[in-house]
Amino acid sequence: MIYALTLNPAIDYVINVPGFEEGKLNKTKKEYKFPGGKGINVSRVLAQLGVQSQNLGFIGGFTGKFIEEQLINHGLQNNFVHVSGDTRINIKLKGEEETEINGLGPSIKQEDLDDLNVQISSLTPEDWLILSGSLPMGVPKDIYVTLSKMAHEQQVPFVVDISDDSLFDVLKYRPSLIKPNEHELADLYNVEFKTFEEMLPYGEKLVQQGARNVIISMGANGAVLFNETGIYRAKGLTGTLVNSVGSGDSVVAGFVSQLSQGKDAVTAFKTGIACGSATAFSADLATSEEINQQLSRVEIDVLKEY
Repeated sequence: MIYALTLNPAIDYVINVPGFEEGKLNKTKKEYKFPGGKGINVSRVLAQLGVQSQNLGFIGGFTGKFIEEQLINHGLQNNFVHVSGDTRINIKLKGEEETEINGLGPSIKQEDLDDLNVQISSLTPEDWLILSGSLPMGVPKDIYVTLSKMAHEQQVPFVVDISDDSLFDVLKYRPSLIKPNEHELADLYNVEFKTFEEMLPYGEKLVQQGARNVIISMGANGAVLFNETGIYRAKGLTGTLVNSVGSGDSVVAGFVSQLSQGKDAVTAFKTGIACGSATAFSADLATSEEINQQLSRVEIDVLKEY
């Protein structure tokens, strides 16, 4: 089973307010409510690929109930730790510009963390664990390092999609995939990339430091995969950008869907790019039909082989 952990899920409340004016009464023209969170996004896209997964994390209150019901309607499995306090609501206001307001969410208690640790400790080498997203109040800042160590000791393949310095502490536990974008990569090493070529040694360095696969996303310019066999570039696909939210999570879902089934990393990379692009060109997360349409368009160039 693939377990997608979302420590700080949310209802994504998307409202379209043409001509939004601050300090005045505004009315929405369109509004949508989605179950949000990076792990949840991964799980939803995996379902479109026909791959089963189970959602883990902390959830509570009437907002948490809404998320669980929506995920069940999507045919997804859930095993959340239920906490006191309401799961947060994140507002995405689309006017002339896009404004985001993220809610606070509940404060996590030690007993909640203990329940999560019990769940993670039951995973086996046949499982996969996805670690991604922001942390709610009360959760130790190094929790992803702790969970990575647990997964490593239990020989559970795991993915870490975070961008802060704790990523370096995760690398020694040999994550199957990490996925910073080009700006996050530059920040990690406190450098500035003036050319594409200047970025490549730093992607290689992440592999040397322990990552089994590294995907560096570059927006419309595509992405690059680094691993012990070489460096591979996927060109950016042309299309109208509709929604950047969840695109990176979709890449993770596509990659893991293939790697978990024994496919090679380049094949997994191609599927990941198709999923990420399909989401970027859609109002919500990618559907199976949209993924298949993009898959035939993905081209992978071999930049270096070892």
